Amino acid sequence: MTELQEVQITEEKPLLRAPGGPDPGKDAELIAAKLLQEHGQKHQVETPYGIVTITIHGTPKPKRPAILTYHDVGQNHHSCFDTLFHFEDMQEIIKNFVVIHVDAPGMEEGAPAFPLGYQYPSLDQLADMIPCILQYVNFTSIIGIGVGAGAYVLARYSLAHPNTVEGLVLINIDPNAKGWMDWAAHKLTGLTSSISEMIMGHLFSTEELSKNTEMVQQQRDILSHATNLPNIQLYWSSYNSRRDLSLERGGDISFKCPVMLVVGDQAPHEDAVVECNSKLDPTQTSFLKMADSGGQPQLTQPGKLTEAFKYFVQGMGYMASSCMTRLSRSRTASLSSAASDGNRSRSRTLSQSSEAGAPQPPAPTMEVSC
Repeated sequence: MTELQEVQITEEKPLLRAPGGPDPGKDAELIAAKLLQEHGQKHQVETPYGIVTITIHGTPKPKRPAILTYHDVGQNHHSCFDTLFHFEDMQEIIKNFVVIHVDAPGMEEGAPAFPLGYQYPSLDQLADMIPCILQYVNFTSIIGIGVGAGAYVLARYSLAHPNTVEGLVLINIDPNAKGWMDWAAHKLTGLTSSISEMIMGHLFSTEELSKNTEMVQQQRDILSHATNLPNIQLYWSSYNSRRDLSLERGGDISFKCPVMLVVGDQAPHEDAVVECNSKLDPTQTSFLKMADSGGQPQLTQPGKLTEAFKYFVQGMGYMASSCMTRLSRSRTASLSSAASDGNRSRSRTLSQSSEAGAPQPPAPTMEVSC
């Protein structure tokens, strides 16, 4: 009689997960969420003034606005904001919000040149595209972060739709239209300099250009090889044709939300941002002048800007439990001075309010230096 042999059968893929063991489905969800956070989803949104490309990161959070960014001339959302939004401490912020990066028409990566004679939208019309974007993503409010021309676009949108903007971070904003002297100087510069060089002078300080820093070299290389350079020139032309925002402290034309103005020390737009600061409500405005940051503080000093932005969103009532990690007390004392006198209201943000009944002093300048 043949002897029976014992055969052991093992299950390579168990149907039931052991208690406390890893969940493959959950792991897949986490991986998908991480990829979405890192790479985002691109969408093209139709507006009355043409198609605009947006990139969305994250998933909606209940009762929270989206963070919406708008880049400067000569840039797209990658070159303008990747350094800031990929910064380690920034992850604590963006995990609490959906982030919507807007690329101005024709500025997205791989964009073809517009046909000859194409009428590029004005900055006012670019601002009028934002309601279409919010309708598309089904958001009712935003915290805006804009640089240069993008800061102007978000400022213009906020003035027209104040109930949909909870806060503004305006980097290198120039709220003024070009005067005759500016126009003449621009025309004269155009006779002796290329579009690329004029844009470089808009983005970087004289010191940075003279030192030809690595960032300057990278930006110059981007412009020299840009297949959409005609589109960039159109955006540049719209920026130089902007209207005056006509801001007035205590007047009818003013922001209704907390505002953080940011500029680098000795940056090309330092005087313009200082003037803008003088026209805003000091109880709702904070002014961050960053030393050693050049013309692009969001690229050269992402850590300092991240800390300031954390305080900013905390001042609006979000992320109350977030802890500050990078800046020393000596660097953040001026930023947190408003909080030291008691609880801040949602609208107070980072600036110091004047005593009741007393004349309002100019908004405080908060210099962050190494």
